[in-house]
Amino acid sequence: MKVLLVEDDDRIASEVEHALVEAGYLVDRTADGQEAWFKGDVEDYDAVILDLGLPSMDGLAVLKHWRANDRTCPVLILTARGSWAERVDGIDAGADDYLPKPFQMPELMARLRAITRRATGRTQPVIKIGPVMLDPRTMKVDVGGRNPNLSAQEYRLLAYLMHHAGRVVSQAELIEHLYPGDSDTTENTIEVMVGRVRRKLGANIILTRRGFGYVVEDEAK
Repeated sequence: MKVLLVEDDDRIASEVEHALVEAGYLVDRTADGQEAWFKGDVEDYDAVILDLGLPSMDGLAVLKHWRANDRTCPVLILTARGSWAERVDGIDAGADDYLPKPFQMPELMARLRAITRRATGRTQPVIKIGPVMLDPRTMKVDVGGRNPNLSAQEYRLLAYLMHHAGRVVSQAELIEHLYPGDSDTTENTIEVMVGRVRRKLGANIILTRRGFGYVVEDEAK
């Protein structure tokens, strides 16, 4: 899952980035409003954590531009502006949630999981498909009582496919959401990794759609 972190306080941004990486997210970070607007317009993110008091362009203006351009990525506003009227402005501008500073990191992570879960049409925190259960809160994968030893990147791949169960995901989309923008990762790398994940799971839930990509079919969704 790829998150855009927009925060001009270096200490807060570093702490949030560390927590996101530890939780298995790929993080793209900026401290500038104009750059955030550009990134959100040209790249696809699974979620955005957006401060409001930013250099060059206010975060609320950034959010309004995204929504006007039909950018539907879930957005969590993170800001020192904590009055109810300002929270209303943020929600009305298109934010999915609002967390005032100071905050506790576990709450931020829980709210982030909630908005990404809702964006993919899910209500339960644990994703279960066939014999495979994935818990984004703990980054644990269970297959019939067995815990396969997935690498961090293998976990990210499985989590992305399971979050988007029922939809065919191309190799190019997986590269975009699992690797930094300057990565030279190839589609062959994704194919090899999918093969490893299948073997470690021992369950055939990742199906190939030749010429299109991969899909985890979710009958319950």
